[in-house]
Parts: sequence; structure tokens; C-alpha cells
Amino acid sequence: MPQTIQNVVIAGGGTAGWMTAALLRRVLSPTIRIELVESEQIGIVGVGEATIPPIQTFNQFLGIDEKAFLRETHATIKLAIKFENWKTQGDSYYHTFGAPGTTMGFCSFHHYWLKAKQAGLAQSLWDFDLNYLSCLQGKFNKINTPNPLYEMQYAYHFDSALYGQFLRKTAEQAGVVRTEGIIEYVQQDPDSGFITALQLTNGQQIQGDLFIDCTGLSGLLIQQALGVSYEDWSHWLPADSAQAVPSERFDKTLPYTRSIAHRVGWQWRIPLTHRNGNGIVYSSQYLSDDEAGQTLLNNLDTKALDTPRTIRFKTGRTDQQWCKNVVAIGLSSGFLEPLESTSIHLIQSGIVRLMKMFPNQGISQAMVDLYNAESKDEFETIRDFIILHYHVNQRDDSDFWRDMRNMAIPDRLAQKIAAFEDTAAIFNEQSDIFRDASWVQVMMGQGLDPKDYHPAADAMDNAQLMDAMQQIYKAKQQPLDKLMNHDEFIKRYTA
Repeated sequence: MPQTIQNVVIAGGGTAGWMTAALLRRVLSPTIRIELVESEQIGIVGVGEATIPPIQTFNQFLGIDEKAFLRETHATIKLAIKFENWKTQGDSYYHTFGAPGTTMGFCSFHHYWLKAKQAGLAQSLWDFDLNYLSCLQGKFNKINTPNPLYEMQYAYHFDSALYGQFLRKTAEQAGVVRTEGIIEYVQQDPDSGFITALQLTNGQQIQGDLFIDCTGLSGLLIQQALGVSYEDWSHWLPADSAQAVPSERFDKTLPYTRSIAHRVGWQWRIPLTHRNGNGIVYSSQYLSDDEAGQTLLNNLDTKALDTPRTIRFKTGRTDQQWCKNVVAIGLSSGFLEPLESTSIHLIQSGIVRLMKMFPNQGISQAMVDLYNAESKDEFETIRDFIILHYHVNQRDDSDFWRDMRNMAIPDRLAQKIAAFEDTAAIFNEQSDIFRDASWVQVMMGQGLDPKDYHPAADAMDNAQLMDAMQQIYKAKQQPLDKLMNHDEFIKRYTA
């Protein structure tokens, strides 16, 4: 085992590899060598074309110019995900990056809204959400104000392959060494089991002290070489297949992702400036590949630009995402379907966690254990959030949806649902990347109606509360006239 880390080797490129390389080079001492091994012959999965707001922090830390990033990755703005047919066929709701209303007292806004609704309030919870109102009008603009009432959190849709190339340019300019080649086998120390080098098919050996596994679903280092087991979550999330296909761009680019539930699984529609990203996620136990591909093609809004390609996966995570001197980042660390656009965020959080715990003077088992515990919690909270969408459904048109509604769910999620149904309470773990408003929107959007609200909302009488609600509602409408058509914003901002 090395006493100091002098050579970091990243196995695999793509979004995961180049995000890792770019951040490591930005943070670490220039005396630490960073080398990335990838092959142009190996394809990239590339289903993660939608993101959540923390991607802005990542790009800003790297010093990336947002306008250049938007141009080079054909990116658009993402304010929300619109979930269609998830509760029942024909029903829809939005999960936005905003939070409805504003701070009104001790408890969250939705408690006041629940009381006002009982008193006859006509507006929905979403009518108090600026992100939602902007989605309805297809508008966006940067609102420069410290007033939290007008906060409009956003993320991006982008071409993940182009993002990888964009980051590669950034990383190589900063000093990351790229080596072209295919890994033939992995050399390990016979005593410690630590990886010492990667042997390439051309005979070249890439030696390192710390290895980052960005080899995707194959988990070449963490699973194949080190034999780390995989925790299978398919009993909760049985989807094991996806098909993806690009199509021609829309005339009008929506500032949100669409997630459309079908008889088995769901379909994504992601708007870019040069094309649309489309795909279907499904379980092969319930649906054949041919049926899934036909469903996807039958439900495109624009002409397909290729034939659908199939991706196989098993939902779950590696039991240790850091083992010996290997850290798994990206799909090698686990797979969660892209229902809430968390794939790229999990790459980002994995790298940031490694940077906080970087083993400068040698690898400490205590640090490894802490890294793995935090990664486990993060994966499990996202897993539970995704299960929530499937489990809280009212569809009765297929065995798939009935089975998802009737399945046993993780205890922590069951407690969270019960608490919300009783008193509209949301209790989140420290590692949860989703705010209270996210859980509230999905729970209410899919038909969970709390029996009660927090008693703090009773500090206002009905007349005071209804007046306050109308003032907030009017305030949320005010910025809409100042927003631009989404396409116009992209055109002007990136010109």
C-alpha cells in the first residue's frame, strides 16, 4: 500500500471519467499526476441528459463559462419534470426545482396551503410555484434578486457525450494526461490485493496509487477485479431495460423534462437545441423488447433519427463503492434509473466526497468506511424517492402497476409515507438530495392527501390566511411578464 498518493489513474472516460478528471485536477496539487485511460472503440451509455441544480455549482467551480457550456453541449434550461399518467392515465403533475409559496412561520408552506384549501382556496399548491408557472408559459430568464419569493432554481438538459468532450478539453488543458487504449487485465499486489497497474491490449502498463473506476455498468475494477458484490434492488425497482433513440427537435423547446408512464414503465422526452432525447424504461418480466421499442417509436412527437438501442441494467449498488485503492464513480458504483435525473448528480457527489476524504498520506480504512457509509445513505434515499413514484399509483390497467402498488417497500419509505398521510410531515435524512418541496410535490401529485396539517398554521385565522395566500399568489405572477420565451432566452444568452 502506498504511503502517499502520487499517481491517480481514472479507468474510463465519458461523463463520469471526465467529470472526475476535471475536478481532481482543479482541486489536487499539481505534483499529483492524473491520467485517464479510455478507448474511442468503447461506446458511452449516455442516457443521463437531464440534471438537477447542483450541476451549476460543479461547472462554476471548474470555472466553466455557462454560455460556452450551453452552446457546446446543445443545452436547454430545465425547471421541472412533468409526470404524466403516473397517478392515473390522463393525470399529470410537475416536480419542480422551486418551492411553492414562501416562508410563513414555523412550518412549511404546504401546511398553510392545506388549511387554506379546507377554507375554500381555489388555487392548487403549484399555482404558488414560479418554476411551475414558467413551465406553463414556456418561459425563462435569470432573475437577479435576493428575494426568495422569486427564486427560480434551474438545471440543464444537455448532450452527455458532448459534455464529456467539453470537460475533456477543460481537463487536458489543465494538465490531465489522456491515454488511448483498452484495458486487457488488471494487475494486483499478491499480498494486499491493491491494484498496481492496468495492462492495455497494446502492451502498455499504466501504474497508479489510487484508481477511479469509471468503466460503467461492467465495473471492471471494483466488481470484476476486486470482486465487490452488488446489492440487487430489482425487487423494488424491477425495470431492467431501456431503449433510447434521438428524434428531430421540437419547434418550441420546453423548459422541462417529460416523464410519461406507459402500461409497463415510462418514457422520457428531453429537449435539446439540436434534437430531442427519447427513451423508454421497462421491465422485461412484463414487456418484450419489440413491444417496448414499438411503444417508444409510436409515442415520439418528432421523427426518429435512428433506430432504438437497448441498454440492460440491474438496479442496485456495489456494496463498497470504495474498496482497497479503487473508488467507483458513475455507473460502476450502482444504477438508478434516470427517473429523477440523478445519474450525473451521483457522479458529482461521489467525486466531491472523494475530494473531501482524499487519502494524501495513504489510504485509511476509517476514511474508506466513512465514504462507503455516506454513499450508501445517499443511494438509498434516492432509491426510496424513485420507489415512491411507482408505489403511490392508482392505475389499474396492468399487472405491472398493480404489483408496484401492492409490493412491500423499505421501512424508511413506509414511515415517511405514513407520517405525511397523517400530518403532512416530511422527515428527511441528512444525505437526502431532495428538499421537502420535492417529496411534497410527488406525494400530493400522485394523490396522497394528508389528514391534517401542522397546528402552527392555526396561528392565522381563515381571513388572515386567505388574504396572505392571495398576496403570495399575485406576487408569484409578477415576474412572468419579464421572462422570455425559452428559445429566445437560449438564442440571446448564447449569441
